[in-house]
Amino acid sequence: MATVWSGVFPAVTTQFHADGSLDLTALENHLEVLIESGISGLVMLGSLGENITLTANEKQEVLRAAIQTAQGRVPVVSGVAELSTAAAVAWAQTVEKLGGNGLMVMPAMVYPADTQEAIAHYSSVASATGLPVIAYNNPLAYHVDLTPAVMDRLASHENITMIKESCGDPRRVTDLVNALGDRFAIFAGVDDLILECTMLGATGWIAGIGLAFPAENQRLWDLMMAQRWGEARTLYRWFSPLAHLDVGSKFVQNIKLAIQEVGLGAEHVRLPRLPLVGAEREHILSIIHAGIESRPVLD
Repeated sequence: MATVWSGVFPAVTTQFHADGSLDLTALENHLEVLIESGISGLVMLGSLGENITLTANEKQEVLRAAIQTAQGRVPVVSGVAELSTAAAVAWAQTVEKLGGNGLMVMPAMVYPADTQEAIAHYSSVASATGLPVIAYNNPLAYHVDLTPAVMDRLASHENITMIKESCGDPRRVTDLVNALGDRFAIFAGVDDLILECTMLGATGWIAGIGLAFPAENQRLWDLMMAQRWGEARTLYRWFSPLAHLDVGSKFVQNIKLAIQEVGLGAEHVRLPRLPLVGAEREHILSIIHAGIESRPVLD
């Protein structure tokens, strides 16, 4: 039977030292906190993980560290973000050899594939491995839209069992369910649409700002899964200003800064990204600090 997951799968940042080298100790410490918060899985080397700034050897180091830290307590999923389909296939096979539990596959980077090309890319990766696949749909960032019609074409691959839906429109959740029923589990991928997407049928959350607020992130998820909508709405209103930091071109810097401010890591990023400075930094810090100061007390 094909593997289908649900629950909170944080899209983990890759921790660096100030000189840009990998900080695996900080990464492992952060992963331990996330696992203890009650998450259902880990997504490594995604967009938040700055995948395309890492060398092939560094990607393997990060993935090994995650697998060793998790020790089977939760599944470890690797992002697949490569310039070519051949490279994506090779990395998918490497993940399987290293003992990873699944893949989150992005379109080929840089090239805006048309429908046939996108189907060929996802089909090639899925056919090259027995691992379960989360198809990552983010047309705003990657200019490829995995519409319900495209997903219907991919349904013949039994190991493509889930979709991370980040198109920015919660109506897509309903469109997917109406078109394809329960063929694909839907993971919401935009933090400040999580309540809306969950009410419409998403059963998973590939979370961002929850990296800095894991206990509150997990509580929000648990409330939504219990359909305790009033309590969930109250917590979501506190959470939303922070969740907005997951949107926009500097979401990596925003979330890493939040992680630093709560003492769970450092804000260091790799070029071409630069750390936030000046008025922009102060604005983001004001949102983070307001969230920390008004942090709800969880019983």
